[in-house]
Amino acid sequence: MPAGSCSSDVGAMEINANRADFPILQREINGHPLTYLDNAATTQKPRSVIQAITRFYEQHNANVHRAVHTLSEEATALYEDARAKVARFIGAPSARCIVFTRGTTEAINLVAQSWARAHLTAGNEIVLSEMEHHSNIVPWQMVARETGAAIRYARVTPRGLLDRKHFSSLLNKNTRLVALTHTSNVLGTVNPLRDMISEAHDLGAVVLVDGAQGVPRAPVDVAALDCEFLAFSGHKMLAPTGIGVLYAKEHILASMEPVQGGGGMITRVEEAGAEWMEPPWRFEAGTPNIAGAAALATAVDYLTAIGMAEVQAWEASLTEYALAALDQAPGITVFGPRDSLIQSGVIAFNADGVHPHDAAQILDEVGVAVRGGHHCCQLLMRRLGVPAVLRASFSVYNDQGDVERLIGGLERVARVFR
Repeated sequence: MPAGSCSSDVGAMEINANRADFPILQREINGHPLTYLDNAATTQKPRSVIQAITRFYEQHNANVHRAVHTLSEEATALYEDARAKVARFIGAPSARCIVFTRGTTEAINLVAQSWARAHLTAGNEIVLSEMEHHSNIVPWQMVARETGAAIRYARVTPRGLLDRKHFSSLLNKNTRLVALTHTSNVLGTVNPLRDMISEAHDLGAVVLVDGAQGVPRAPVDVAALDCEFLAFSGHKMLAPTGIGVLYAKEHILASMEPVQGGGGMITRVEEAGAEWMEPPWRFEAGTPNIAGAAALATAVDYLTAIGMAEVQAWEASLTEYALAALDQAPGITVFGPRDSLIQSGVIAFNADGVHPHDAAQILDEVGVAVRGGHHCCQLLMRRLGVPAVLRASFSVYNDQGDVERLIGGLERVARVFR
């Protein structure tokens, strides 16, 4: 194991104290303390977020934008206050730029089905990368089939970085959309988005950022990035499942048509047609996830109280510690940048000669939860030359002890398959 403590300015005592806020971390799995390292899939929830859901249903439960009675007004205030809080969290200029969705996948599909279908034609090109999650590939493939647009994929280098020269070579006057991940959900690679967005804008392209892994792990400022769209999920940032966010520049949202119709998104309905509400409400047909939005606001409060710069530094320190530990573990192959300065809280690796699913099952026997598989990134798996990998991913409640239990579990994997 690497000597010394995590190299970070973040106080370990302050961060580790957060573990007590997460009730599920008191569980034992197969007689062992739970070591939860599957945060890239979903994070655990602090007690304050769980209580926010309960408090909504016990004290404020009503539909929003529907009535003038007290409960409805309270529910509406919670819902719209959450929208404003999320806007501030990502540096959006207005709450009107924030559309609540079920998650990153729905947010990307909204852009694909509304903006892209209206703006793409045969001869246009979409630029993606090989490290994209399927949620940032399949919606564009569907749109490309409908519109005749072509998709180009920027390569990933053997080190697990996006090949900047190849990316630049793909951009041309026909490029209408660039859709890139902020942080790889497999390798933890953090892409240099500001420069890449600027380069895309120079050729007139619109840019969507998949922020599912980036927003929970580091400060994200959409004004500084200057992206047209940003999508992310609540459940990867301590909030419940079923609530997510699409940020879009306000003038672009105003030009987009809704993809779902129903109550709450219209101003008038007549026999011949209907008129839409202004954004963002025209994109939120039906009863929204009000409790989820309130709980997302509480999760934002929790992360803000820690500080996203501190979250980023803490995860970087754990990444550095874990990479050093994995380097000392025999028979372990690590994929990705192997650099905590450009790798955020996610590590992909394999135990030589052991299928990731088998290794993950043995780790679970000692209470260590990691993910094994292709992680909805089959293009990246082919680039790496493997069918699947193990993935350990960190959050604010993880510490060095979790890394040490992971290494101990991998020693057990080696003994079983020796």
